[in-house]
Amino acid sequence: MDAGHRSPIRLLLVDDHTIVRTGLRMILESRSGFRVVAEAGSVQEAMEAVEHEPIDVVLLDLDLNGESGLAFLEPLRDLQPKARVILLTGLADRQAHREAIHAGAVGLVSKGQVKDHLLLAVEKVHAGEAWLDRSMIADLLSDISGRRNADAVDPEEVKIRSLTEREHEVVQLIAEGLSNRQIAERISISETTVRHHLSSIFSKIGVSSRLELVVYAYRRGMVPLSAG
Repeated sequence: MDAGHRSPIRLLLVDDHTIVRTGLRMILESRSGFRVVAEAGSVQEAMEAVEHEPIDVVLLDLDLNGESGLAFLEPLRDLQPKARVILLTGLADRQAHREAIHAGAVGLVSKGQVKDHLLLAVEKVHAGEAWLDRSMIADLLSDISGRRNADAVDPEEVKIRSLTEREHEVVQLIAEGLSNRQIAERISISETTVRHHLSSIFSKIGVSSRLELVVYAYRRGMVPLSAG
């Protein structure tokens, strides 16, 4: 499409104060190529707007007269997944901002900086970029890193989980200092079966002696320190 005939950026304003929406509309429509196609003062009104108008960028206030703008993000994704969301906020609630970003918002503009940043933020976000301050980006990177660390699999835990219930029982009895014969008598199996269990445990855990197994079991919390 010719640059001179590019479609305007279609905007939805979601703020519970009419005077704020009026001011935003004046600022936005002062820029050629920006068109406010709908306004809303509540989540319900915003949902009705996106059901009837194609939207490129949403300017969303999180505090809608006691109602959270966060409730609008999920239905917006369902109705218009390509719409991009900029939080327009006067709140210093970083947790709410982080929740909104995780829910799909890609920009944040403080109401105190609207005149300086709003037009550029809309252009950048519409072009596929994010508009976030450095501290917010740092928060998000920290969140992602934390989730990765939480999701990381401990290889030793994998080894321990590979043991059968009976093998765990044998480890407990080894830690108590019982011999193969005593273990066999305690759990009513043969000494040969005990040896088979030990061979399997050694292989799964990666130890080569009873002493190594006991040390490993204590270190990994497989047996209480009072065992024995």
